[in-house]
Amino acid sequence: MTPEGVNIKHPDKLFIGGEWVHPVANDVIEVVNPASEEVVARVAHAGNRDMDAAVAAAREAFDNGPWPRTPPLERMAKLMQFVDALEPRVPELAAAWTAQIGGLATAAGPMHAGGVAGLRGIASLGERFQWVEQRPGMAVDTVTVVREPVGVVVAIAPWNGPFAIMANKVFYALIAGCTVVMKPSPETPLEAYIIAEAAEAVGMPAGTVNLVPSDREAADHLIHSTHIDKITFTGSSAAGRHIASVAGGNMVRATFELGGKSAAIIRDDFPTEAAAQILGNTITVMSGQVCAMLSRAIVPRARHDELAEAIAGVMKGVKIGHPEDPETQLGPVAMRRQLERIEMYIEAGKASADLVTGGHRPSHMNKGYYIEPTLFANVDNTSKIAQEEIFGPVLCLIPAEDEEDAIRIANESDYGLNGSVFTNDAQAAYDIARRVRTGVVGQNGMRMEWTAPFGGFKQSGIGREGGDEGIHAYVETKTILTDATVTV
Repeated sequence: MTPEGVNIKHPDKLFIGGEWVHPVANDVIEVVNPASEEVVARVAHAGNRDMDAAVAAAREAFDNGPWPRTPPLERMAKLMQFVDALEPRVPELAAAWTAQIGGLATAAGPMHAGGVAGLRGIASLGERFQWVEQRPGMAVDTVTVVREPVGVVVAIAPWNGPFAIMANKVFYALIAGCTVVMKPSPETPLEAYIIAEAAEAVGMPAGTVNLVPSDREAADHLIHSTHIDKITFTGSSAAGRHIASVAGGNMVRATFELGGKSAAIIRDDFPTEAAAQILGNTITVMSGQVCAMLSRAIVPRARHDELAEAIAGVMKGVKIGHPEDPETQLGPVAMRRQLERIEMYIEAGKASADLVTGGHRPSHMNKGYYIEPTLFANVDNTSKIAQEEIFGPVLCLIPAEDEEDAIRIANESDYGLNGSVFTNDAQAAYDIARRVRTGVVGQNGMRMEWTAPFGGFKQSGIGREGGDEGIHAYVETKTILTDATVTV
């Protein structure tokens, strides 16, 4: 069973070793549409023995299969074919995203078209990346530094951006020569099925790409395997800490893109109404369920009240509705437990800050997991709502005494994923960005650049994805010392 417009051949099977196979226990995962609260898909549920089979297939494909030994230029050519197979399925990817998490249909098409197009840049690393480097040594004649695939990669993607995040992990791993076990979120498994079908369609070697949707129990069994070489995880910081402890115990390589509580610093030269428009409309993107979301706005104290009023005006004008309605600006959050989590934080916020607008389920939506865009003002940066990731359309407005105080507040967080400086002075934006301990800082909004590295400081993760730098996490560096120059 799949949503309308999503055509998956074998939703009741797993993709292991180049074949579609039933899960050992014949369990299923049910996917609920957050706008209708109805089941819209059922797919196979992998158990522990299925995880073992997928790892074994990936291990065999890496140790004895052709892919790791295929020259990078040939890997690139095959991955370009892979993209060709994905491009016609952009409408399916868009429909799957809207059906599974309530993402706006108006954004779904461009978002997934861009995600597919970006894979060509990763594939092109086959010819752009320096796989082998030679230089003279001090103790030997020739030092040859080679970058080789890290091995069997377990790729775990979250539910908010399931296609682009999983596909990027898969493509970085494959261009490096690794083999992959995909473990999508149980809330959004459909995109990984489309990736697996595309891998099959272009003839990727058996075991190179494997698919095992599951819940947390089987996923935990997967990450404990001693036959994997790397885990790449995007998700919550709490889950990331657990996976890191497991990976550390087995000395498995790992990269983590985790949570955020990103700050926007508003300078005095930036107009209040312009800041309100950006902040009020940004917090509704994907219903606020973005790890890089600007969820803390730090403003000079003298401008706090006028900015609060202006943001509230923007939020009150946001159209809340069904995600397939082209006029909708804010759809549902992804699931009931997420809605309940957001409501818990709103209640906590009422006790420590001023609720300016929002905070309730919209009265005109009698079905679905909806919440109004919500603004808290006069927020203490040490409070629960300012320090913990809410992952919903909730914005905290925090007053600062001056620019130095604003930078201090921005850095007073366990997270460090994203940030912004609202100013008309690019040099000032750069200078402040250098002082904020976060992985990305954009001028005047939640800026994203898919050709650049992305990742966080502190509890927001380890390592980087995106850009040419993204491949470093999927290769091992080997040094070869010889008494003469060799052919590479």
